[in-house]
Amino acid sequence: MTAELFVRRAGEGPAVVLLHGLFGSGGNLGALSRALQTEFSVYSVDLPGHGRSGWLLDPDLPAMADSVYRWMDGEGLARAHLVGHSLGGKVAMQFALQHGARADSLVVADIAPVSYMRHHDAVFTALAAVAAQQCRSRDEAAALLARHLREPGVAQFLLSSLQRDDNGVYRWRFDLSGLESGYAALLAAPEAEHAYAGPVLFIKGGTSDYIQEQHWPAVQARFPNAAIKVMPDCGHWLHAEKPQQFNGIVRRFLEAQEQRKLALQRAGRES
Repeated sequence: MTAELFVRRAGEGPAVVLLHGLFGSGGNLGALSRALQTEFSVYSVDLPGHGRSGWLLDPDLPAMADSVYRWMDGEGLARAHLVGHSLGGKVAMQFALQHGARADSLVVADIAPVSYMRHHDAVFTALAAVAAQQCRSRDEAAALLARHLREPGVAQFLLSSLQRDDNGVYRWRFDLSGLESGYAALLAAPEAEHAYAGPVLFIKGGTSDYIQEQHWPAVQARFPNAAIKVMPDCGHWLHAEKPQQFNGIVRRFLEAQEQRKLALQRAGRES
């Protein structure tokens, strides 16, 4: 089963698909989109169960990756570079492992192809409290979130996914019950029958523990042409904490891949 995706497009050039993290939407990577769209056609995707995209009956990585694949078919995109942060990085990896011929390259921001322990329970509790309260102001929702969450930045991020319905009640723009029931499947390692041999760049936050040294064998087994770049003094939210540095790393990598493609095309014509 797949979901219909809501996607925003900007710019002209080779295709780049941006995939956001859990509880987010395509706008979360807006600064990266703006940094790339002078040279690329940038597609900012709302993942299934998020933003304005459709919901999945049983959310998991293969279904999310297949939703991106089906959307690309409908858009007429034969290939694209994929850039994903956190959950979006896992979906990008799953896409490449399932549909490697359709992925020009991958940029995976602060996530590894491994299974993770549960670490969003407090977030789910906070989200459920807001949903049950049927808040009529953002301040009311913010106060509820603050009772459960220690990090103000996380609360502010979540508040960006609130929308007011026709009755004046603020509701989450993501599938809260579906994401909670599918949470274990989203924490799982991407499924792989074959490795993805294309170029992959992992970007790690220097103070984040999402990518660890013991994860590297799993990376190399699935992505033998992977490299890693560490952003010092930066946590999990790379694109928000140091946007200029993060955007520059991604842009230079994608530009290098396009230059490599052109060189191979020239060599093929000359042979």
